Amino acid sequence: MQKTIIRLRARPSGLPQPTDWEVREEAVAPPGDGEVLVAVRYVSVSPSLRSQMEAGGAYLPPLQLGDTPRARAVGEVLESRSSAFAPGDHIEGLLGVQSHFTGPAAGLMKVDPHLAPLPRYLGVLGMTGFTAYFGLLDIGRPQPGETVVVSAAAGAVGGVAGQIARLKGCRVVGIAGGAEKCAHVVDDLGFDACIDYREGSIGERLVELAPKGVDVFFDNVGGAVLDEVLLHLAFKARVPLCGGVAHYNDVGRIGIRNHLKLLETRGRMEGFSVYDYGARFLEARDALADWLADGSIVAREHVEDGLERFPEALRLLFGGAQVGKLMVKV
Repeated sequence: MQKTIIRLRARPSGLPQPTDWEVREEAVAPPGDGEVLVAVRYVSVSPSLRSQMEAGGAYLPPLQLGDTPRARAVGEVLESRSSAFAPGDHIEGLLGVQSHFTGPAAGLMKVDPHLAPLPRYLGVLGMTGFTAYFGLLDIGRPQPGETVVVSAAAGAVGGVAGQIARLKGCRVVGIAGGAEKCAHVVDDLGFDACIDYREGSIGERLVELAPKGVDVFFDNVGGAVLDEVLLHLAFKARVPLCGGVAHYNDVGRIGIRNHLKLLETRGRMEGFSVYDYGARFLEARDALADWLADGSIVAREHVEDGLERFPEALRLLFGGAQVGKLMVKV
């Protein structure tokens, strides 16, 4: 049996190029003791993949040239030499950007395609939703009546974070690029308002929409957006740092200018990783599944068809064209 696999050919300078990757056909290895063979169905495309391409630090250890990216994926077990799974089970985990995975069963989670479509386990019922859940609730700690601002609000994590904030009784303001995305954020996701950063001043809109200041800023972007929102923090504001998509393709040093506003407001800015909360993943999945089931939150996925679309899908992620969770269908 053959599989299709994506391997890193070159380290990028700036935005990744299709030539940074190699699409190969290789033999599928049989599973050993404690291992499974999985037919991969959907592969997540997330910003952390860009940081893996660097020789330095990343959310996960950096890739070596010739490695396949450690992407989360969902698939079906074809063969199992582990007591944890049987053929026909569906699982989610770090399966990589490939059509078939052979490796340890440890760390994989069983999912039920009868309860939700498989793509949803890479989105709101997977690490995407878990990131929003823990980042907002554990670090942001929103209280009823507070104002929560979310950057990249039309994206996978931001859209879920804002909806959870709304459920907690907060006034929720999104920041997104373009009228279509802002309409989605307000009309579909239920945010109270959305600022189009491509039109006018973010600061002027925050004065209008958050006259008492921003109590929680869930930041997925960094850069100029973070700098601007820091100028509008309320007293004792909390800023969960989820990501910095504005910086991932930068060459050279990056930083922020308005961090002293945290001192003035006695605010707190804290970075986090969803992997810090591994012991509580089922808690998050149960809560998110309940909210989905009763219609309290909605989910949206953007699916590119074909594993060979992965290099372009990663570029699409940084171009901001997609709405919701981005993935490729194998």
